[in-house]
Amino acid sequence: MTEHTKTDGLPDSLPAPTEGAAPFVLDKSRPRNERMSSSKVECNACPVLCQISSGKTGACDRYANADGVLIRVDPVVLLRRTLEHGDAALVPFAARSEGATAEAQANLLVTQDEIFVTGIGSSTTYPDYKPAPFIVASQVAGVDMVTVVTEGIFSYCSLKLKIDTDRWLGPEQANVRCKGEVVGHVTTAEYGSQMLSLGGVHHLTGGSKKEGRVSCELMLALGNKQSVELGIDGGAQLIVQAGKAPIVNGVQEQRMRVGCGSATVGIFAKQFFDQADEVVVVDDHITGVLTQHQAGRCLDMRPSGIKIRGRKSTPGRYFQVANPGTGWGGTDLNDPLAIIEGWDADAAWPGLRLLMVSTTGEHKAWFVLDHALVPQPQAMPAAIRAVVERIGENCEPSLTTVLFLGGAGGSLRAGVTDNPVQLTRRIKDAMVNVTCGGAPAYVWPGGGITVMVDVMRMPDRSFGTVPTPAIVAPIEFSMRLQDYSALGGHMAHVRSLDDALARGAWHSDGAPTARRFEPLPAANPWPLGQPPLLG
Repeated sequence: MTEHTKTDGLPDSLPAPTEGAAPFVLDKSRPRNERMSSSKVECNACPVLCQISSGKTGACDRYANADGVLIRVDPVVLLRRTLEHGDAALVPFAARSEGATAEAQANLLVTQDEIFVTGIGSSTTYPDYKPAPFIVASQVAGVDMVTVVTEGIFSYCSLKLKIDTDRWLGPEQANVRCKGEVVGHVTTAEYGSQMLSLGGVHHLTGGSKKEGRVSCELMLALGNKQSVELGIDGGAQLIVQAGKAPIVNGVQEQRMRVGCGSATVGIFAKQFFDQADEVVVVDDHITGVLTQHQAGRCLDMRPSGIKIRGRKSTPGRYFQVANPGTGWGGTDLNDPLAIIEGWDADAAWPGLRLLMVSTTGEHKAWFVLDHALVPQPQAMPAAIRAVVERIGENCEPSLTTVLFLGGAGGSLRAGVTDNPVQLTRRIKDAMVNVTCGGAPAYVWPGGGITVMVDVMRMPDRSFGTVPTPAIVAPIEFSMRLQDYSALGGHMAHVRSLDDALARGAWHSDGAPTARRFEPLPAANPWPLGQPPLLG
């Protein structure tokens, strides 16, 4: 466990200042509150400044009072490329003394390009001017590197949820609720997915205390890959969890659409040819009609004379055939024939074979026109069923994707350099690789450092909270040593990887703490091996 003291000051041994250099400023917390019991310790890792009784944890459950000493409860997480999948190890940091045990010394016998220190469990830079707890030097492919590692306290952060489903979850801009509190809203639908925006500074700090607390709890749970129940005003009830299929109104989703109705018609047109006289793919957005569609016309299919409700877009493509809902193709339909206005008697014929299917193939029905040109349900032929199954085969599994979006503000940047704008510029110049828990992070264009990361690519339990309320998330900045020096980095606090493995965070006082080795996820690139870092 990474241990803190009341002062949370700089290391015991400081390099001798160079002539003319500014003096080191020791980081001391405010004087002890005279009304605070002598058995309590004050934590200064965030603005809350919890006063923690012996044997208890602070409000964030990340720090505790162990016999009058403030300790970090959870371990620092390190990624290791040589671990087998799922092989995690929890081991103590070595003692600071020169007489470390042989076992502890043997534990450090790793090549420098096998280990990456993440911000998970590393501690913060609060009250902002402190250098990051880990500023780690290593060498990769002959290049001297530095990784600046910290936990960020994010008030400006949110989650973006991509929910793979054709079901209508609720109107755009509708409130999303958790435990009765508004925690976000429905945003624009994307191809085969419904999108939600959850959390954000206005929900965390701009509403009632309960709204802020529930928003923070929701973000913590989803970020840590746990399930959460949500309700959408005027829409559906959901259970969502990163990497799992969403549950919509009590029904677990199975498939993500292969395409819109028009795309489905076009993709499978040749397979429908000669097996059906007309195919209608029902879709809330773009319903496709095979014989009118360019795909059917290129195959020289005979016009069926079908008349479809809704607004015609281009040949064989219809908008607004029904209201959105949880039925066929994301509409409110239980009976697909409701979108058929009728048939042109000069074109249609008795015996015409009609397939109606949804964009996932989950809804399907086979009809044959009688002498009055009324569709009559019939058993679906094996050849048509095979094509419908092919539609389903081409649908990817329905999943919930949770993206963490956060703004890396002053405190994070000050932990890297005393001139924070230099870090921002170097990131925009692609000279600094930004990761979150070792996972690749996308940095948004424009001002500031706005990062976005898929929580499924991060180690388990990557996120924490503080009751301000805010989310605690790991962030790492990796760059070449010469670039770190050029941007005005805290060079006096650069330590070797071996030293960081031996001693833990620079502001710990030497009592045993814990680190947890985790394997690098197969989907993630090695954080220190990304161009242009090695270029």
